[in-house]
Amino acid sequence: MRKFILGLDEGTTSARSVLYDVDKHQIVDIQSKTFHQYYPESGYVEQDATEILNAILSTSKTVLTRCKVQKEELLGVGLTNQRETIVAWNKTTLKPIYNAIVWQCRRTTKYIKSLPLRIKNMIKEKTGLIADPYFSASKMKWIMDNVKEAKKLAKEDNLCFGTIDAYIATALTGNFVTDTTNASRTMLMNLKTLDWDEELLEFFKIPRSTLPKILPCDSVFGRVKKFFDAPLCAMIGDQQSSMIGQGSISYGSTKVTYGTGGFILTNIGQNLNKGYDKLLLTVASTLGGVTEYAVEGSIYSACSGLNFLKHNLNLFDDVRKTSDMAFSLKDNEGVYFVPAFTGLGAPYWNNDARGEISGITFATQKAHIVRAMLESMAYNTKAVFDEMRKNKLKFSLISVDGGGSNNDFLLQFLADMLNHDVVRSKNSEATVMGAIFVAMLSLKIIDKETILKLTSGKEVFVPKMTEAQRNMFYDGWIKAVKKV
Repeated sequence: MRKFILGLDEGTTSARSVLYDVDKHQIVDIQSKTFHQYYPESGYVEQDATEILNAILSTSKTVLTRCKVQKEELLGVGLTNQRETIVAWNKTTLKPIYNAIVWQCRRTTKYIKSLPLRIKNMIKEKTGLIADPYFSASKMKWIMDNVKEAKKLAKEDNLCFGTIDAYIATALTGNFVTDTTNASRTMLMNLKTLDWDEELLEFFKIPRSTLPKILPCDSVFGRVKKFFDAPLCAMIGDQQSSMIGQGSISYGSTKVTYGTGGFILTNIGQNLNKGYDKLLLTVASTLGGVTEYAVEGSIYSACSGLNFLKHNLNLFDDVRKTSDMAFSLKDNEGVYFVPAFTGLGAPYWNNDARGEISGITFATQKAHIVRAMLESMAYNTKAVFDEMRKNKLKFSLISVDGGGSNNDFLLQFLADMLNHDVVRSKNSEATVMGAIFVAMLSLKIIDKETILKLTSGKEVFVPKMTEAQRNMFYDGWIKAVKKV
């Protein structure tokens, strides 16, 4: 009998369903569907949660039907998702009462700025997060303050707030649940207790009854009737999932993901150390009853910057050409691109910053701007690593996944900037593979040692720059960032 795990990857721009053959240890089918992004005002980013759910259902149906999967062959389902994006819905009808407010949305910037220092310090102490519009709590408060139906439903005990995983899990299983990784991104979960924090709930005026139950990542969250009544036995935020999908599951291992944004996470094990003033402390996973943590730096714009160059400026017609375009130049000739389209994330945390291209002359060509965008990802990553080093973190494996990992120029330049070997993830689908691995751990058909074996054997990029060259390039970036 064939044995499959269905992996659901709900990303920022698309939903993907992936069918994984347990015995062959390989993906046998993938189906993806994009969904719309809405920008009702400057800095606002929204999505239709119902459209997202329908994309999950339609892509899943396609792969299950195409591969003629039978009920007894589907062992379980694993879900990974864009984090911080918030949905509010009617508990009875399951209908969203407002568009999903996306992690990139900056509508609550003014409110976050107005928070007293005491509250900002409390948020950092309890949640490991920096008070920022990026996280979910202020988005929930905005809905409570601006959507009339929210207050009405809350009074009737009929309102649900949840990150995307909680909404999908409720729709698929009927159970209102989330996991520790996603809950740790709301600015409402206490890292010590792994539960909603009463003091923070009171401050943001979010009733506990509106929030899902927090469970370990490898729980059985419910059964999915639409998928042969298979158990939903894994839920994990996308960046934590890609850590597992890349094998970054031991202390000191680091993963870098270049997708819409850029995300750098270093595993610090079970040590809930404080500090990290300009970085985030977050749950890496809760597996087998053990919670491990990660230090994270989040970059708001990574490959989204390349999409901007393609669709808005028409600098190339295929993103695969950008590596050759960058390599065609001997250096950046002083051109720098700071892609602060929605502000700057770690370690700058500047919500007012906006994008800037500097150093342009009459000799500047398309390739210079493309190279500057690719270089910006590496510079911003170096800034995060430098901050981690200030906090005495040491790095063993540095693995890169996401769409940007396919770019040879970017990975070589990253190795040069970090002065450290960088490896391209063996799993091009590392994010969804993390959720699939967690589902297999939940079902006890795999162990962590096997995960390490399945994720080993990667392409290595070795530093080639001299320290003088590295400093020259990076000094230019520092000057460019100061201008925004």
